Amino acid sequence: MAHTFYNSLDTACKTPFGAVPAGTGVTFRLTVPESLGYVDPHLVLTKDREQPVHYRMQFTGQTPQKNHFTLTVAPTTPGLYFYYFDLYTDFRKIYRGQNGEGVLSWTGGEEWQLTVHEADFSTPAWIRSGVMYQIFPDRFFEGRPDKPWPWPDRIYRPDKDGEPYFWPNEQEDGYINMDYFGGDFAGIRQKLPYLAGLGVRCLYLNPIFEAHANHRYNTADYLKADPTLGTNEEFAALCAAAKACGIRIVLDGVFSHTGSDSVYFNREGRYGPGGAYRDIHSPYRGWYDFDSGYPCGYRSWWGFPTLPEVQEDSPSYVEFICGKGGVIDTWLSLGASGFRLDVADELPDGFIEKIRQAVKAHGEDKLLIGEVWEDATTKEGWGRRRTYLRGKGLDTVMNYPFRSAAIDWVRGADTAAVADGILRICENYPKPALDCAMNFLSTHDTERAITAIADEPAAGRDRYWQSGRRIPPDRIDAALRRLLLAYALIYTLPGVPCVYYGDEIGMQGYRDPFNRAYFDWNSTEQRLRAPLRTLAEVRKSCDAFDGGGIELVEAAGDLLHFRRTGRTQTAEVVLNRGEHLAVVRAFGKNAEVNPGGFTVLIEDNAAPARPGYFKIY
Repeated sequence: MAHTFYNSLDTACKTPFGAVPAGTGVTFRLTVPESLGYVDPHLVLTKDREQPVHYRMQFTGQTPQKNHFTLTVAPTTPGLYFYYFDLYTDFRKIYRGQNGEGVLSWTGGEEWQLTVHEADFSTPAWIRSGVMYQIFPDRFFEGRPDKPWPWPDRIYRPDKDGEPYFWPNEQEDGYINMDYFGGDFAGIRQKLPYLAGLGVRCLYLNPIFEAHANHRYNTADYLKADPTLGTNEEFAALCAAAKACGIRIVLDGVFSHTGSDSVYFNREGRYGPGGAYRDIHSPYRGWYDFDSGYPCGYRSWWGFPTLPEVQEDSPSYVEFICGKGGVIDTWLSLGASGFRLDVADELPDGFIEKIRQAVKAHGEDKLLIGEVWEDATTKEGWGRRRTYLRGKGLDTVMNYPFRSAAIDWVRGADTAAVADGILRICENYPKPALDCAMNFLSTHDTERAITAIADEPAAGRDRYWQSGRRIPPDRIDAALRRLLLAYALIYTLPGVPCVYYGDEIGMQGYRDPFNRAYFDWNSTEQRLRAPLRTLAEVRKSCDAFDGGGIELVEAAGDLLHFRRTGRTQTAEVVLNRGEHLAVVRAFGKNAEVNPGGFTVLIEDNAAPARPGYFKIY
């Protein structure tokens, strides 16, 4: 690359790329045109919320019409650092422009970010080259249709092609979240060969603990599987069967609140006379904040009275979650391989660190993922910067910024701006976290990817408008092509691709509950499954996708072209969202990319010759 001043994404300007372990030397190289006259460049480095420190850069020589300067610093304390360059003449400074490029300014601008993480931060290697798959347990597959139904207030749905109930209202007497399609552990176990065929190495299951709503985010008993899914023993058998297929299971940990209808709170009285709500001497009373100042008499999650918040600093609650025989210990002992923390950015950093200790007590290969919707390195809470992605808390996070980038791009967003959003995450995240970041296009909290890509935005319209909407048949083929293009991006960027159940057959739907329909096992849609299987094989066979670096080659018009460099192989990925054939240079040769298609070329680093060639349209 050739830059006027500096580019943080280019290792000719900054070494090493991106975030660094504490104590690592970081070398900055600045190029200043002679036409600017005399300059005395300084790196201005500021640790988050502290005073800036000016470091004078060393002159290292000239090339035609250019002066070169360098400086190496080695921050020893984990944290966020921000920097720019001051030329020390005529108030000229150099700030960050798009895609890491330095721009000259007299009035100020955006500073570059340098993330410094714990020196010993590491994450599980097993997850990196595989594929994740998210299952909403009640809606995947019913393996035992004759199982007993334990509570009369649950509505069983034998009509597997029926739309989830969204009426009559969302009040406590409504049907929403009370209809069950019967998905269970037995069903997941029966479909393990199908999942393995998609290249899946990790299943993320939405909550499985006993709860009295089909989403199960209102936990009733943390230590017991919901009876409609199966028993704890059946869960252990599922984990063992999955392991035999090369698949591990990560569970949803909902530790910021419980259900009001639970063993612990028991407002509804389902669990007898005890519980924090009914008994001031309950051992769970200290978990909750009872105060007449709250509308319902206690602090609840986002004001929902059915979701009383817990006080995560309660010693007995911390022990219950993290201690011997506690929640984490119980489920990892049964065979789970980690947890995804619901609303991680609402949990105190200290509590997350204790959860990490409990998870890693079962082995460094156990995984801890956090739900964070923004850049997790810059997230703030309680008046301070969050620290959960610096090596003492989460292994990684759900990568919502990549979802936004992929969907926005296939919908026509500016390519350079999309690339900038992607590369900011790659630059800001510690490499151990980036390498196993959960990359997805859909979740239980978003519209189905194909709906977000090709249907009309809901734009605040009510559920009656959303109900039953489908992309017109004459637009489905184009919608599936755009969806595949978005998945090609997700599969080839740093991190681990995750498929939300049913996306691989083009299931549609707006947000909850329409994105949570029962998997259509009668679907004959094959236009996505085969390409996704091939993408999974490419990821597995090429180490550039197993923690390899990333470099932007081109981001303009309808083309997005980047390079992934691994230990032994390099891959060039070119995506073309346009309507015309594109020809690009990769590994010194011309490569064609069909309209709405993508190409991946792979070369052996040790013996570059004729590159491998792989493409899907």
